[in-house]
Amino acid sequence: MTLRSRIPISLAAGAVAVAAFATPAVADDEWGQGGDHDRQFTRGVVTASTLLLRSAPNRGSQVIRVAHEGDVVRIFCQWFGESVQGNNRWYLLADGTWAWGSARFIETTRSPRLC
Repeated sequence: MTLRSRIPISLAAGAVAVAAFATPAVADDEWGQGGDHDRQFTRGVVTASTLLLRSAPNRGSQVIRVAHEGDVVRIFCQWFGESVQGNNRWYLLADGTWAWGSARFIETTRSPRLC
């Protein structure tokens, strides 16, 4: 195989790798699996009329999707980011796609684990 024929293959492989890295992972939406699976998630309820869910734990990051008041969300873990009305905790949600939501607008009965 010549170098000339390897270049397009390398470019295609690189494009696939970039696409796989840049595309958000699809999260498992199944509740009630039982056992350790349920313990790795914390249940949350959105309290804001509209909550923008983002690609990173700050208000300047890309909006991935929107949640509405009363929506039940699955929280995988929490981390610290930009403060929203005095609360710098953000939750990583696993509902369809991975996205960050400000803890200021998500009510929980227990504190999620740290990421």
